[in-house]
Amino acid sequence: MAEGFVNNIGDTTLPVAQINELPKTSRSLWGEAFKNLRRDKLTMFALSVLILLTLACVFAPPLLENVLELNGNRTDVVNRYKLPGYKNNILGTDQLGRDQLVRLLYGGRVSLGVAYGASIMSITIGLIVGMFAGYYGGIVDDIVSWFISTLSSIPSIFLLILVSVVFAPTAEVLIILLGLLGWVGTCRLVRGEVLSLKEREFVVAARALGAPPLRIFVQHLFPNVVSLVIISLTIDAGTLILIESGLSYLGLGVRPPTPSWGNMLAESRKFLTTGTHLIIWPGVMIIIVVLCFFLIGDGLRDAVDPRKHK
Repeated sequence: MAEGFVNNIGDTTLPVAQINELPKTSRSLWGEAFKNLRRDKLTMFALSVLILLTLACVFAPPLLENVLELNGNRTDVVNRYKLPGYKNNILGTDQLGRDQLVRLLYGGRVSLGVAYGASIMSITIGLIVGMFAGYYGGIVDDIVSWFISTLSSIPSIFLLILVSVVFAPTAEVLIILLGLLGWVGTCRLVRGEVLSLKEREFVVAARALGAPPLRIFVQHLFPNVVSLVIISLTIDAGTLILIESGLSYLGLGVRPPTPSWGNMLAESRKFLTTGTHLIIWPGVMIIIVVLCFFLIGDGLRDAVDPRKHK
């Protein structure tokens, strides 16, 4: 066989250059997005940090209590305000002598639980309502638009303060309240996308063939808005961390003695001169987690945007 030629199917021979120009197997949108995401080192680093912090908050407190013989709830006023590195207290002790590291991890359970739980709840509500409003239009869309406009006209901070005062929320109640109040932005995004998608040929063809609305939602609309929803989820989770911290700082969030990063930061301001280290770590954790959520959201947006990779 002549040099520069290779066997193809059967006895046909083609030049190597022509073989290299043959169309390659195309990747799906998600396959291409994951490939682009793996190349984004900053996003992957932020995702790794967030996963490690989440796992540490879930599993580390019992291990620290058993191995180092610490207790985040046991008071020891004799050893209060101890600096980091005192005996087994890696991050020192607070105003009641409780280990700061253990309480920080327990507080992470609450703060991250609020972020994950409330964001998933708000995204789910916004997705369902937005898809129904965009697909059916008419009076359904008018009612949803009116409700969204009315809810958006109330300043969110005032509404959150009012609801927090009325319900005096625990962590579980706060998740429900933030989830019920935070779906408006996602609903607007999904509604606008569905209004565009329902006029596309594949949706019109499915309706012409008699496909029921549920099938159209699941097989045609949802796959085309899920990337938008995932990006919104990460950004909302970071915002909810700040909201929970702000409410706790005002005394309207999760009440002590249940720790959260927000109420730990609020309590530590009283001891700025006697326990300066107490104000550092809750603030650092809030900054790191919020930054990770926003970096992941920005990376996901770039990964699923085909215009970025032409």
